[in-house]
Amino acid sequence: MASKVKPLIALNLKAYAESSGAAGLELCETAQQVARASGVRIIACPDATLLRQAAQAGGEIFAQEVSGLEPGARTGWTTAEQLARAGVKGSLINHSEHRVEKKEIEGAIARLRANNLESMVCAQDAKESALLAKLKPAYVAVEPPELIGSGISVSTAKPGIVTDTVALIRKANPGVGIICGAGVSTAADVKKAFELGVDGVLLASAYVKAKDPKKLLEDMAAQVR
Repeated sequence: MASKVKPLIALNLKAYAESSGAAGLELCETAQQVARASGVRIIACPDATLLRQAAQAGGEIFAQEVSGLEPGARTGWTTAEQLARAGVKGSLINHSEHRVEKKEIEGAIARLRANNLESMVCAQDAKESALLAKLKPAYVAVEPPELIGSGISVSTAKPGIVTDTVALIRKANPGVGIICGAGVSTAADVKKAFELGVDGVLLASAYVKAKDPKKLLEDMAAQVR
């Protein structure tokens, strides 16, 4: 059974120099412009210092991480309540560069849901994807860590991981949106990913470091079905 989520492109701006400050806000605004023109849902995930400004400028903004803790004496943690007040729409959880324990993942999903925010939980393979889908996040994003930042797309290099993930998640929880990432760099990569059955793609450096980010995103959005 296919999920009923709207297809999307998610952009993780990470902590690159090219996506900090005014440059990061411009990348978020570019994503918003392409989303409006194309009708494709596009999520941008800037660093924490830009969340409020990016959200106030419009578009769909996710944080790069969130804790499962409730508000209180929590030094150094970002709560779902803080994200809600900043105006963001949701958060990534458990990215390969920011892995957390299953209990923390479950708590973060619950706190986001309690604040009417979405969760996109990252997994490293099909088996982990299926396990995390049972926690009922909005999305599960499978990203083989060895391909992250490689420029070699998972949809091309390891299509079996994508198809296995789709099959296992559809069995575990057919309502979860399925995302694939790691090395997604071109419109052809995006087209192939959707042909393999996913609901969206997650990319980072290909967008942040593109010579023409808007043109790249327009070409990718044209492949979203």
